[in-house]
Amino acid sequence: MALKMGESYNVAVIGAGTSGLLTARELQREGHRVTVFEKAHKVGGTWLYNSRVESDLLGVDPNREIVHSSLYRSLRTNLPRQAMSFLDYPFLKKQGGDDRRTFPGHEEVLRFLQDFARDFGLMELIRFRHEVVRVELVDELTHEWVVESRTGENESRWESKEEVFEAVVICNGNNTEPKVAEFPGRETWPGLQMHSHSYRIPELFENKIVVLIGSGPSAFDIVREISPLAKQVHQAIRSPGFLLNNLQNCDNLCQHSMIKCAHKDGKVEFQDGSVVDADAIIHCTGYKYHYPFLKSNGVVTVDGDHVGPLYKHVFPPSLAPWLSFVGLNCRAVLFRVMELQAKWVAKVLSGKAELPSQEAMACSVEKLYSELEKTGRSKQYTHRLQNGEVEYVSWLAAQSDTRLPRRWEEISYNTLAKRVLYYGENYRDTWDVEKWIQEIDSSD
Repeated sequence: MALKMGESYNVAVIGAGTSGLLTARELQREGHRVTVFEKAHKVGGTWLYNSRVESDLLGVDPNREIVHSSLYRSLRTNLPRQAMSFLDYPFLKKQGGDDRRTFPGHEEVLRFLQDFARDFGLMELIRFRHEVVRVELVDELTHEWVVESRTGENESRWESKEEVFEAVVICNGNNTEPKVAEFPGRETWPGLQMHSHSYRIPELFENKIVVLIGSGPSAFDIVREISPLAKQVHQAIRSPGFLLNNLQNCDNLCQHSMIKCAHKDGKVEFQDGSVVDADAIIHCTGYKYHYPFLKSNGVVTVDGDHVGPLYKHVFPPSLAPWLSFVGLNCRAVLFRVMELQAKWVAKVLSGKAELPSQEAMACSVEKLYSELEKTGRSKQYTHRLQNGEVEYVSWLAAQSDTRLPRRWEEISYNTLAKRVLYYGENYRDTWDVEKWIQEIDSSD
């Protein structure tokens, strides 16, 4: 599927977070006319901290007011800034900067993205406070898409507008729609329940008995932060003991198997048979993909952790290249993946990179599903790169004719995860990443 070389298209980008900014830059570089729609008043996406939380702390009420960011006040990156750099725009420790740590706080990441947007002239492409409420194909022959957006301070003063674009790239992030743990009694349990999406500060849990579900990065950080204040913390995870070795200073932490049920009297029962009388349950259980604005007549389906069918996680075969997604993946060095996906999308639209036929793309998607099934995994694992990251990044680079840094594959999700486990709970401050990278560069 080849487009005419040098064609320029009118492209809508949904979101001005990391993936949206990268996509806007690459599209602009290829000569396309770009409009970025951003609901917030600034760039940054999930890195734009908001102290407000949603009225429904668990995030299951469909009528709640949505707060986009999931940052807690103390959050620091779990990847070193070297792994969050762009190919031609490094995430440097600025002389005289407020945060020169290798694993900086979220404020430093936001500054990096704001500098990037300014330095590449992206700010004039962005319409702030414009929420996209509908993206729909209106003409298959001319591949025209209508993008309906609304702007205003509140519902009574919203102004809606419909515009037509030739292509749409969806970049609105994946860390806003909470996925909660399901167990009998969850809806009638009387205590406080929240998702980590609404966690901001630890003081809410002072002298409380807290049950925390999950063992990912947010669970790791929140356990460390609330343990000094809480009376007890009971962590429900699939493999008890996994994190305990890395949290030696949390004397009031006890790990259990997953929750079996919750009772109306406030007790929480675990699958290992133990019972606690808890005050709060925190769901550190991840997020669901969520694109309520996308009207595709069933061509693209969104099911929890899976969006599909998508060729190489980016293009729906029957709508390519006029609809695409950038930034769906997880368990990878995501800034690098997003940048290369953005380059690929831009070069496909400019005719410099060619897509296979619709049939070939569909077959590739089915092959991926089949491989997952053979290993006993469901489609919910589709976008987790992890063991396939190096191969995928190499493929993207080849498609976009991009030269990767020397020995880049040594800084992958798996290698970084091993280092984190090696250094334990204080890895952000004890791991000399610069020395490690120097050793990689010098080992031939």
